[in-house]
Amino acid sequence: MIVQELHAIQHRHRWLPAEELRKLAARTGTPLYRLQEVASFFPHFRLTSPPAVEVRVCHDMACHQGGCARLKADVERLLSAEVASGRATIRYASCLGRCDRPVAAMVNNEFLAARSADALAAVAREALAGRQPVADADSAYQPHGNRPWRIDPYADPAAGGFPPYEAIRRFVTAGDGQRVIEELKASDLRGMGGAGVPAHQKWNDVWKARGDAKYVVCNADESEPGTFKDRELLTRHAHLVLEGVILAGLVTGATRGWIYIRHEYAEPIAIMNREIARATATGACGANLFGTSRSFPVEVFTSPGGYICGEQSALIEAMEDNRAQPRNKPPQLETNGLHDKPTLVSNVETFAWAPAIMLRGGQWYADTGINGCKGSRLFSISGDVIRPGVYEVPNGTPIGTLVHELCGGTPRPLKAFAPSGPSGGFLPARIPTTALPRGWEKRAPADLVAGGDSIDLLAIQLDLQRFRDLGLALGAGIVVYDESRDIAAEALNCSQFFRDESCGKCVPCRIGSEKITGIGARLVAGGLSAADLIGQRVLVDELTRAMEMTSICGLGMVAAKPLQSALQFFPDDVGRHLRPADTKGAMR
Repeated sequence: MIVQELHAIQHRHRWLPAEELRKLAARTGTPLYRLQEVASFFPHFRLTSPPAVEVRVCHDMACHQGGCARLKADVERLLSAEVASGRATIRYASCLGRCDRPVAAMVNNEFLAARSADALAAVAREALAGRQPVADADSAYQPHGNRPWRIDPYADPAAGGFPPYEAIRRFVTAGDGQRVIEELKASDLRGMGGAGVPAHQKWNDVWKARGDAKYVVCNADESEPGTFKDRELLTRHAHLVLEGVILAGLVTGATRGWIYIRHEYAEPIAIMNREIARATATGACGANLFGTSRSFPVEVFTSPGGYICGEQSALIEAMEDNRAQPRNKPPQLETNGLHDKPTLVSNVETFAWAPAIMLRGGQWYADTGINGCKGSRLFSISGDVIRPGVYEVPNGTPIGTLVHELCGGTPRPLKAFAPSGPSGGFLPARIPTTALPRGWEKRAPADLVAGGDSIDLLAIQLDLQRFRDLGLALGAGIVVYDESRDIAAEALNCSQFFRDESCGKCVPCRIGSEKITGIGARLVAGGLSAADLIGQRVLVDELTRAMEMTSICGLGMVAAKPLQSALQFFPDDVGRHLRPADTKGAMR
């Protein structure tokens, strides 16, 4: 695969020298322009020689709250001589997936969490002296959470658990694919990557699809700011993810599988590679599973980077050595996926629940939900909470319970939360009922309907359908903001993320995300009067509708949400940035 070959070259040289690209082109029979086409798209690959030291500071959501701008400026000041000489650069990076340890940074691709400017500068000087930085280990970090999690049926054998890879052992000896799909249907397990498609539907579609080869791909690209639950599963429960992928392959009749992991997760990649080797040695992976004629090999595919790779068809394009730009649909991946073969693509957590459901039954999983909801799921929660981390909670748990009880509340009164990273915009603690879609009261729980002219959003139950009934989005990452935060500035930060991460394929997304960011920047810089704002709000709403209707993938459909929600729900924060009206301002 070209992408993996480029990874190998970059690992050796820290960039892609022209001579190495020519050698790769000759060795693989690939035109040089194709290598350039792919390498120039992904942010991880460099086509020019880098300085001796690169310091990259995350600037998204939790790290923005944590003072990334101040940290970057301080590091630039401390390394001013090295920067002036061209030996070092300091720049921003998109979310690094360690939102529970802000501010995250990387020095020459080695991850460092919550370091001071002095500490980062010291590491950079060590690198300049020829000493390779030592990355912080995700496995050594003790995250907040509520373990043990029910997702792992092997966690405590003495308490009724099972021996490792028992779900695979049972399936290859007496398994029935139709029965597994029925158990998934009974469980109501849904995709945990955002779309919420029922797992049984995807598995069934691939199982019934015609093809001489079929594939399973686990999407571990996790690049959404505020989301890091997959990191924890890959680091501490790699066996569940791998077993879920193998089970899916056996049930659907697939021939091989991949676990697609973002390159910034260096330790999880190493852990998964070790787990694949261990499972292969014990007969749970590869050829002749547990002494039977069944086989299913699995390998890791390291992502070349970019938020867009989280979109499943863009991910497939990257695996096919193309620029990671989403495909038009139809056809769906379940019939025409990787190499035009039927392909099952699901999120890390979706696969990780499969072994427990196989062993304990679909009804067991469904019954873990509360308040009329089914199942459980993991949430990443970060920002202004006392105990940020990953929590496994029953679907139906009120948001307030997660924030105030499990996470210890906020340092100051809660002002807002982003229920789906930047993708769902910002919501206040209470929301006017006039802001909800027509007929919401027919679908909402009775206690919310009785809320008068506004409802307490912290009483909303963490369930995908409950949120959709209110016209709201719920993702895997929840970011909390207390009253000290300026939501207009936070919205601009999120708009910049979407603009920077747009793949550029859709004209409305490419241009619209730039325009949205421009409006937000003018607002926060004090360049708009109250009169200006009226027209700009109309423009934001028009851009939102256009991008929702015409963008190929979800990035374009949600790119305007942060600014739109700030304008709608946080007028005081917006108003603080407006300049007094004047003749010139009113005409602009």
